[in-house]
Amino acid sequence: MYLPALRAGWLTQTFVHWPYPAELVQRLVPDGLVVDTYDDAAWVSLTAFVMADLRPSVLPAAVPGLPPFPQTNLRTYVRRRGGRDGLWFLSLEAGCSAMLAACAVGAPYHLGRLSVSQRDGVVTYTGSRRRTGSTYRLTVRPGDPIAPAHRDVWLTSRWRAFTKRLGVIWETPVEHMPFPLRSARVEALEETLTRAVGLPPPGTEPLVHFCDGVHRVRLGASRPSQPAHDHAAGGAPRAEGPHGGHGRAPGRPR
Repeated sequence: MYLPALRAGWLTQTFVHWPYPAELVQRLVPDGLVVDTYDDAAWVSLTAFVMADLRPSVLPAAVPGLPPFPQTNLRTYVRRRGGRDGLWFLSLEAGCSAMLAACAVGAPYHLGRLSVSQRDGVVTYTGSRRRTGSTYRLTVRPGDPIAPAHRDVWLTSRWRAFTKRLGVIWETPVEHMPFPLRSARVEALEETLTRAVGLPPPGTEPLVHFCDGVHRVRLGASRPSQPAHDHAAGGAPRAEGPHGGHGRAPGRPR
């Protein structure tokens, strides 16, 4: 447990996941982090959502935070050498300049023109970076709620993000309730974000999840990360999962 630094909500969230050869993704990850795999593949996920009510945790709930704004992440799944698992962001798109403060610990934020719209049962996310011109347009049709299988949990439930700045790997803890996942179908997708980070365009149909949102997200202060086995950090060693990743109870913050 930790004292949160920020509170927020993540709403209207779509996860689009593709498998990649692990050696391709490892080249994009810094020393000290190892690509986590599932079914012998690394996974890269495009995650588009609306950030709502972002505010310092010291402010009471009655005080509103920033107005909602779209954000889109391109991320992969990693483990600290000899230690914990988490996310590595390949790129972060935001429509709010306040997010650039996270660049202080190496978060690769890009300002752009982003939008999220809903019409006739479909959700459309669009974005364009201000400087480089990287773009995406994603249209999905959310479906029914699902009972998450092991892979669904593995892809959506991570409780820390890693960044790197000035040779130091930082970790930012996060807590929230388990995502109430729904099935979803991609109706249209065009993106250049994968190529912008040095990956070939995805070669398979994606796995897709949708979530209406989680409202009580707590983000801890970023801190230097040390490679250490989980039991050295105060927890019991985790059992190896059945598909190459590590087992974890769904929605359990650590």
